[in-house]
Amino acid sequence: MVWAMSEIARSDRVMQKLQREIRNHIGRKEKVDEVDITKMTYLKMVVKETLRLHPPAPLLMPHESLSHCQIDGYDVLPRTIALINAWGMGRDPRIWGENAAEFYPERFENFEVDFEIVPFGGGRRSCPAMNITRVTVELVLANLLYSFNWEVADGMKNEDLNMQEVGSLVVRKKLPLCLVPTKYSPED
Repeated sequence: MVWAMSEIARSDRVMQKLQREIRNHIGRKEKVDEVDITKMTYLKMVVKETLRLHPPAPLLMPHESLSHCQIDGYDVLPRTIALINAWGMGRDPRIWGENAAEFYPERFENFEVDFEIVPFGGGRRSCPAMNITRVTVELVLANLLYSFNWEVADGMKNEDLNMQEVGSLVVRKKLPLCLVPTKYSPED
C-alpha cells in the first residue's frame, strides 16, 4: 500500500483518474465496500502496476525442478534450484516497452496476462493469501482515495517524492512516505 500511495501521489494524472473512478462509483455513500471495488477497473490496473514495479519480494521463493526438462535449449537437471527475479521481470523493456520503469497503469488495459500473480509465485506453491491481499489493498486504497485528497508534505513537488528502495529479500522505501490528507466531502 505504501508503494501504491507513493506512485499515486507522484502522478496528479493517476490520482485524479483514480479518485474520479472511485468517487463516481461510490456517490454519496460513507465508505467503499468489497462489492464496490469489483466494478473499479482502473483501481485494479493501479494495483497491478504497483506490483509490477514494486513486488513485495523481488526474488521469489526458490523452486526445485523435479525432473529433467529443457527450457530455451538449456538442460535443467532434477534438483536444480531456480530463483525467479520478479523485480527484473517487472522492469524488462522487452516485455513492457521503453517506458518499463515508468508508473503507467493503463498498460494493463489490453494486457492479457494477470501479472499481479507473479509476485505471489505460481502453481501449487503460490502464496495462499494472494486473493485476500489483492482485495485488501484495493479496498484500503479505494477508501483512502475516496475519503481524502492527498498532497506531498513540506511543499515538495509530487514528482520529487523519493522512491529509493532498500532491502534484499523484502524491499521497502528507504524514506518513509509522508502525505498530507484533506477530508473530502461528497457534497463539495
